[in-house]
Amino acid sequence: MRVSRRALLAGLAAYAVAPSDLSAKMTVIAEEAFTPDLVVQKARELAVRSYVAAPLIPKPWRTLSYDDFGHIWFDPRKGIWVGSDLPVKVDLFTAGLFVQRPTQINIVENGAAKTLGYDLSLFETTDQFPEMPVDNTMGYAGFRLRRALRAANIFEEYMVFQGASYFRGIAVGQTYGLSARGLALHTGDPAGEEFPDFTQFWIEAPEIDQETTVVHALLDSPSATGAFSFTILAGDPLQVSVQVSLFARTDLTHVGLGPLTSMFLYDETNRHRFDDFRPAVHDSEGLLMLNGNGEVLWRPLANPKKVEISAFVDTNPQGFGLMQRTRDPERYADLEAHYESRPSLWITPAQGWGAGAVELVEIPADKEIYDNIVAYWRPAQMIAAGSEFSFGYNMQWGDLPNSLPAALPDVARVINTRIGKGFDKVKTVFTIDFAGHAAFGDDLSDIRIQVSASKGKLIPGILQHNPGTGGVRLAFSVLLEEVDLTELRAQLFKENARVSEVWLYRWTA
Repeated sequence: MRVSRRALLAGLAAYAVAPSDLSAKMTVIAEEAFTPDLVVQKARELAVRSYVAAPLIPKPWRTLSYDDFGHIWFDPRKGIWVGSDLPVKVDLFTAGLFVQRPTQINIVENGAAKTLGYDLSLFETTDQFPEMPVDNTMGYAGFRLRRALRAANIFEEYMVFQGASYFRGIAVGQTYGLSARGLALHTGDPAGEEFPDFTQFWIEAPEIDQETTVVHALLDSPSATGAFSFTILAGDPLQVSVQVSLFARTDLTHVGLGPLTSMFLYDETNRHRFDDFRPAVHDSEGLLMLNGNGEVLWRPLANPKKVEISAFVDTNPQGFGLMQRTRDPERYADLEAHYESRPSLWITPAQGWGAGAVELVEIPADKEIYDNIVAYWRPAQMIAAGSEFSFGYNMQWGDLPNSLPAALPDVARVINTRIGKGFDKVKTVFTIDFAGHAAFGDDLSDIRIQVSASKGKLIPGILQHNPGTGGVRLAFSVLLEEVDLTELRAQLFKENARVSEVWLYRWTA
């Protein structure tokens, strides 16, 4: 649930750390030689054995109330490598409440992996925190990374790994929003979704002048195991290179690569359904795709009344991601959540991913505490039990697509979508605002409009300059009486050349 991520995972955004060498006082319970191949070998060996879940932590930790769990937090003065000249500091999260099975944290220094034992003294508590048992089943839920990004002695967090295979990142100055996952399995299936866990992490000690941080993770679930390697470069945007070796325990008929999870409650497409003083509430507002044919597709997100799954079939996609394009604080009017500063996340395959589809799963939600949006790449070919499957991709977290690669085609971006009844209260009106573009002159008569609807009677649209945005607005109507669902598509052309993104939308009654 989103409430746990906001209140418990992010913690304080930055800390001023006084010099003190406390990293050497970490409790080390095991040590072994380390190379990245070790993680791959562990995943390979684990895959041929039956799945065994990690042990549960002691019951009092699992049954802590939300309020009680808020009375314990990591002391950043005791972070790993605090007091050293290393550019990265690492904070730990205690298991408990929502994370009931711990993950093993290993610190890699000088070719050796040191396994950290659980140490309650690393955490601060209030006098309202109860006495809690600590045994060999107790452990950590994950960790966060901090660097000096804007000031020499202020170490700001930029990435968090915590819970199942979830991780989150932000560019400099942003606040946490959407999440990524190591792997998605059976998302949206009637029988239910499977959530793999990162059961072990290895965090490499960087060189003093090293800009990147390298983290390895071992994934385990009833259906698959995996070895993940993350090379992380903090900044604007935050950049992450991901390499994965996946080992299938069962036939993976519904697997999602590069999965993203976010929240969309409402905006001007469905504002009428929510009695709220804020004009929009969402961590992400649209799915952006650059398909194998070089088309830029924009699909505004929806909060349907039943689960909706959309598949955008493609071969060798060039990229996809969940975007938070609206950056004007007044478009959200929320002085606490700051949705305008939530990151967008773009996935670029490191090599051809072949045939498949970008799948978008939209789940009904009535509160902003729920993550109800999932997007991922689903390969067309099943990954057979007993097989190994390797893939890679790059991630950019930040104010996108403003900082996306220059290879993204130069077409007019969709900046807003509005949906509602027309003056006659019969037709449904759709308006699409496109950003300004060199293709739009004073005279729009040479811009060709292409609009289609799978169901309903389409009424031709008009294109006008929008003085409020500096771009253009396409408006069209559809008669949707006795229609439960229609797939809509719109695009602008000039002399048969694409001059706008492809706008896609699934309207449901």
